[in-house]
Amino acid sequence: MTADSSSSAADRSPGDGDVDLHDGFHVFDTTLRDGAQREGINLTVADKLTIARHLDDFGVGFIEGGWPGANPRDTEFFARARTEIDFRHARLVAFGATRRAGSTAAADPQVKALLESGAPVITLVAKAHDRHVELALRTTLDENLAMVRDTVSYLCAQGRRVFVDCEHFFDGYRANPDYAKRVVRTAHEAGADVVVLCDTNGGMLPAQVQAVVATVLADTGARLGIHAQDDTGCAVANTLAAVDAGATHVQCTANGYGERVGNANLFPVVAALELKYGRRVLPPGALAEMTRISHAIAEVVNLTPATHQPYVGLSAFAHKAGLHASAIKVDPDLYQHIDPERVGNTMRMLVSDMAGRASIELKGKELGIDLAGDRELVGRVVERVKERELAGYTYEAADASFELLLRAEVEGRARRYFRIESWRAITEDRPDGTHANEATVKLWAKGERIVATAEGNGPVNALDRALRVGLERIYPQLAALELVDYKVRILEGRHGTRSTTRVLVSTGDGRGEWSTVGVAENVIAASWQALEDAYTYGLLRAGVTPQD
Repeated sequence: MTADSSSSAADRSPGDGDVDLHDGFHVFDTTLRDGAQREGINLTVADKLTIARHLDDFGVGFIEGGWPGANPRDTEFFARARTEIDFRHARLVAFGATRRAGSTAAADPQVKALLESGAPVITLVAKAHDRHVELALRTTLDENLAMVRDTVSYLCAQGRRVFVDCEHFFDGYRANPDYAKRVVRTAHEAGADVVVLCDTNGGMLPAQVQAVVATVLADTGARLGIHAQDDTGCAVANTLAAVDAGATHVQCTANGYGERVGNANLFPVVAALELKYGRRVLPPGALAEMTRISHAIAEVVNLTPATHQPYVGLSAFAHKAGLHASAIKVDPDLYQHIDPERVGNTMRMLVSDMAGRASIELKGKELGIDLAGDRELVGRVVERVKERELAGYTYEAADASFELLLRAEVEGRARRYFRIESWRAITEDRPDGTHANEATVKLWAKGERIVATAEGNGPVNALDRALRVGLERIYPQLAALELVDYKVRILEGRHGTRSTTRVLVSTGDGRGEWSTVGVAENVIAASWQALEDAYTYGLLRAGVTPQD
């Protein structure tokens, strides 16, 4: 492909005419490049294409896809993205470096690869720290400026929009402010649309960032952007401080993924811009998709979504203290800085030994059970929860077990789909070092006595299988159930092997997941309690009528 023939889905700018999203203020995502440098993330080309579609759905203005020519994976991504993704909101960005010292941009192979990617926007990384120029590039300060000028002007002449990332800018500015600003001015005068000030080491603080950005903006006249790493835990704050100082381009990654401790997190940055600054940076309605997009990308990279992440975390709008619950019952805004629905999240009431009447009433309402007006019932549930949590149970992490407890109090008896006569689990240690695990369950269901035996890869798995074998004929709905997660915690370490054990089990049915809890003096008995609740709740979700 020649430099002038790059007509593709990637540069059919869906944002053409959408000045606010692509020219007035830039939301630039670099999950596919910088985010992919996080330890534990290893993206395939298919993964990158999927994430790119999610980001485009979210409505970011620019998606940096990687470094074409640097590795086969990124080269293939750009080739496939041009034909497989019809970008509706974003423009695809290729990342690369300024030309090599002593050469020309037109003759540089990696500059050629940037053009051949077909990306309509190119981000160039340039050295802005004098020591990096002399020690890493092994060239002179003047030659580094020539590299920036030559590469930017050449790519602009080829019809590409160019952004320049000034690497280690803030450290370079501290060491040699005049030279750091010369790099910015050179890139700007050569035709760069945005010059991005990078806190590459992540060591800056908000007040420092704001002061430097304001000074550089006044002294150079360039349009400035910010790229912040999170090594001080201030990447989001630093990004917003740069915006306060006049930056109109923010570089972020989904869920804050990135090298070391990560980058500025796209979601709180965008939410702050839209909800706190009143600046429209996404298409109408896109913000309400934020939680879904965050979790979808986490699934692609195979990392559990961070439960305590601002705005989109499961716990972002979860309330535990009884005092909070009492206030929220009057007005949710008293303990919530925004309506969670604005970012696609929901308010949750956690039930624990800190719960008061308001917590129980709100949790009941969340579950579709109206407890208002029955003070005796609510008081009974509060005392029951506190009594059980004192024994080691935890209901904030086991909503399904709490709902079963609540319904038992409301209905006057526990929901029962089956009655256990006895169970046992046997682990056999064999001479060859292997183990055999077998469980037998004796139970009653629909007036029938059932004895079921099964083997498993452990005693709990064997019990789970035996219970399933015994009940699936009676309740075929259980075939859809799957054990998703299993956690064990020893609650009283001073008793050693006699300590109280708590087990949390997460179960799914293809439509959702729920958690149940069991507590006993041994892990098998605690696991059995959690499994029994899990099956009971699964049948309740399926709409099955209890038998007794």
